Amino acid sequence: MKFARVLPWIILSMLGAIALAQVVGFVSPEEKVNGLWLVVAAACIYVLAYRFYGRWLARQVVGLNNQHVTPAVRLNDGVNFHPTKKVVLFGHHFAAIAGAGPLLGPVLAAQFGFMPGFLWLVIGAVLAGAVQDFIILVASMRRNGRSLPEIAHDELGSVTGTATAVAVLFIVVVALAGLGFAVVNALYHNAWGTFTIAMTIPIGFLMGFYLQKFRPGAVAEVSVLGIVLLLAAVFSGRVVAQSSYAWCFEFDKPTLVWLLAGYGFLASVLPGWMLLVPRGYLSTFMKLGVVFLLGFGVILMAPTIEMPRVTTFASGGGPIIPGTLFPFLFITIACGAISGFHSLVSSGTTPKMIEQESQAVVGYAAMLLESFVGVMALIAASVLIPGDYLAINTTLGSDALAAMGFTPLRIGELSQLVEVDVAGRPGGAVSLAVGMAAIFSALPGMSGLMAYWYQFALVFEALFILTTIDTGTRVARYLIQEMAGRIYVPFRRMNWVPGVMLSSGLVVGAWAYLIGTGSISTIWPMFGAANQLLGMLALCIGTTVLIKMWKSLYLWVTALPMLFVGAITLTGSYEMFWMFLKKAGTSAAGQAFALYLDAVLVALVAVLGVIVLSDSIRQWYGYVVLKKPFTSSEVVVSAGGGSVGRVQTAVTADESCRGFRLPPRTGCC
Repeated sequence: MKFARVLPWIILSMLGAIALAQVVGFVSPEEKVNGLWLVVAAACIYVLAYRFYGRWLARQVVGLNNQHVTPAVRLNDGVNFHPTKKVVLFGHHFAAIAGAGPLLGPVLAAQFGFMPGFLWLVIGAVLAGAVQDFIILVASMRRNGRSLPEIAHDELGSVTGTATAVAVLFIVVVALAGLGFAVVNALYHNAWGTFTIAMTIPIGFLMGFYLQKFRPGAVAEVSVLGIVLLLAAVFSGRVVAQSSYAWCFEFDKPTLVWLLAGYGFLASVLPGWMLLVPRGYLSTFMKLGVVFLLGFGVILMAPTIEMPRVTTFASGGGPIIPGTLFPFLFITIACGAISGFHSLVSSGTTPKMIEQESQAVVGYAAMLLESFVGVMALIAASVLIPGDYLAINTTLGSDALAAMGFTPLRIGELSQLVEVDVAGRPGGAVSLAVGMAAIFSALPGMSGLMAYWYQFALVFEALFILTTIDTGTRVARYLIQEMAGRIYVPFRRMNWVPGVMLSSGLVVGAWAYLIGTGSISTIWPMFGAANQLLGMLALCIGTTVLIKMWKSLYLWVTALPMLFVGAITLTGSYEMFWMFLKKAGTSAAGQAFALYLDAVLVALVAVLGVIVLSDSIRQWYGYVVLKKPFTSSEVVVSAGGGSVGRVQTAVTADESCRGFRLPPRTGCC
């Protein structure tokens, strides 16, 4: 019986090993790779990682226990704290973390070849990204849903806490600008896509009120309602685009920036159940449906990967992303492998919604699923002829690309098939949509529908991005209120209307300004570096949390990926600083100011990261080696226990002696 239980896992491991050997060229290195092998290799690794590594983390490292009462139950206020069904929780969390990063990052990184990006997507997600998301989610859940900067302040002191708060706020704004830039490029002068995306807002309102007011708990009913209305919006979009009312939804880029900022502000100030959660849950259906349909298309059609395993741009000089493969591949991939932005969701909205501690595994599982999205995006971009891929993602002419050795062959034909001129549309969104449409239109019965699939893919991408923008704006609002609350106490009340309005306005104003003044060659590398740097900080704080959970034996779980991510990020920040300064010296006055500002911001956030890391290492040495006493802000309340209180764990030099002292006038925890 034991062998029968183990046999499926042995078979899965062997299948994954064979597929991976095909991908990296151990088998038939001279032949082009079939996209099917990438899907099989990734799927096998994800399943094995979740079953064994994720389960080990949950049981041995953090010890999830459903007897502990979560903040969503203890602090339920119906606005920020509210217990949520597991399936809805997973949908919200996945929708919140899966933005433009796993879609656009791998597409842009395909410039270096498909193999390095694939390996980092899979290995990075399993050992770094999913670990970061899960550990921070548990840490926040056991600290009353406190944010990452607040956890840093409580566990590491005011120096690290303040540096983390400033760095996090900057990183969030840059991340939202990078994501917003992609959606603006995808929707400008696109009535079909803009109409469909706009309709998801009233649909989200309807679902929120239906589930909260009309039919509480009727998750299945509201799911069917949302899917039907979403499909109706997608198909109606083409009718609207061909009607005399199309001009109502054909906006230029500045107008879309303002509309996007307005939506972000609205989603940030309204109660989560009213728009944020139902819209994220709604978009999850489309996200998962399209991702699995794309995977099915790759399995069924087995498309050939046209992109080389490694291109000549690995040594630098690429037309899309400047710099060499190390460190810019890792910075460009961003969210698909590890994303510091996820740590803000894991310490923002999600820990305030967990009904039972065992549900925290959504942090590990959702990251693996996002990485799979990144693999699908990489395949969709890599099935294009390299010259056509570069013609879409750059503004270079055919002669310039041919001189590089990448001649466009079908760019005119592709434009005719999708009924849009796709040449010279950098950013990754358009090339991804073209690649997805090519795969979908090759399915049985789909011939001649490439234009429909192209628009559908753009809507799919925009849904990904917007659900991250609304959640990210709300998380940034929390950060500003927490920081301002140290100066003026009312700001700390998350429902205080003036504080909500002011902090939300500051956030959307900042990222809207960056969108309006930046470009994909400046915003995306800066977003990637800032995002990875935040990942390093989150793993750094996670390491401290493990020490204070008496898990020093497992510090390698967070410390090793932290060191690797820190090395690539600080190297990339250094190179970008000088790159921005060099560009500013040869640019017009207005553009030069934006580039100088970018250089200062990159330098500032890198310095803050070094401060946090060095101060943390100093404290780790004291706790682990010198056996200095410490306090922990972890809150553990068991079912049937006394009143809620913060547990302060006093540790003596002798680790065999652990004393617990409760704050005055609190119950037993």
